Amino acid sequence: MLLLGSVYTQDHGRILIHLLKGNAFVWNVEDARKIREQHGVVGNLVGALVRKPRQNTRLGLPLQLLPEEARLLVEIGAATLVCSRLQESAPPKHDGLPMDITNISTTVDEEDSKTNAEAYAQFLHDSYEEQRQLALQEKRRTLESLAEHIAEGRSKRKRQRGEQEELGGSSSQGPIKEVQNLEKTIHFPEEAMMVQIPTAQTHLGNVEEVDVHQVSSDWPYSGQKNHEMRYKVFRDLWQKGFFLTSGSKFGGDFLVYPADPMRFHAHYIAICFPQAEEIALSDIITVGRLGTNVKKTVLLCSSNQEGSVTYTSLQWSGLQ
Repeated sequence: MLLLGSVYTQDHGRILIHLLKGNAFVWNVEDARKIREQHGVVGNLVGALVRKPRQNTRLGLPLQLLPEEARLLVEIGAATLVCSRLQESAPPKHDGLPMDITNISTTVDEEDSKTNAEAYAQFLHDSYEEQRQLALQEKRRTLESLAEHIAEGRSKRKRQRGEQEELGGSSSQGPIKEVQNLEKTIHFPEEAMMVQIPTAQTHLGNVEEVDVHQVSSDWPYSGQKNHEMRYKVFRDLWQKGFFLTSGSKFGGDFLVYPADPMRFHAHYIAICFPQAEEIALSDIITVGRLGTNVKKTVLLCSSNQEGSVTYTSLQWSGLQ
């Protein structure tokens, strides 16, 4: 089913999560903010900053989501998985013969590019006019606040030149006149305009909705035992009010935070195991030591077929 992205968002109010080779991305800044503030899902910023592209200390959009994060947002009705599709149409016939589909495809691409270019040019024009009006208002406020000082300065210069001031308060007419003619005299070059660089396309074109419960090239996780196990643990911890991020840097599946990671350190390292699988003693010792070294409690997590999750915590206490 093909849906027009912008119309779909307005009608349903859902966040659009774009899939690319199995990876989930959110490009809209308002959607990224909503995901974190309203739904308690963190994600990971992976885009370079426009002004500082040669560093990776601070990153920007897009926001990349774990498969478990993307699926959770879809199942709670907050988001929709979509992937872009090239517009396909049956080749029309010309003089009884089918036309070259390459020429058709090129024509469609050129028309879309022209439409996008016109829309972006109109966006720049509207932005320039808005910024010019803001500059005009700021200039008018400045002149009005300095009107008395300007009048005094002009009167002083006239007295120094020995000129007699005209009656009727001519010294106060200068600033007032300048304010009245400010609309015509203000100079706001286009080079001084602040240009907003969009991270999301203003016209998405045709996008296809992806079902998280069906295996496809865009979503290969459905039915995988490891994904199903991780998702049950992720959903259960999220429902308990925890914030979760990827735990790969600490040798686990998830890092578990008591609240937003911007304010707290992780308290737990969640490691998922199948319920019926035996865990080697060496693995238990390894993860126990790991948690102690990073000052976190290790959670061994397993789920059954009904979806209930069992947790076992490990803390290395040593000999006493």
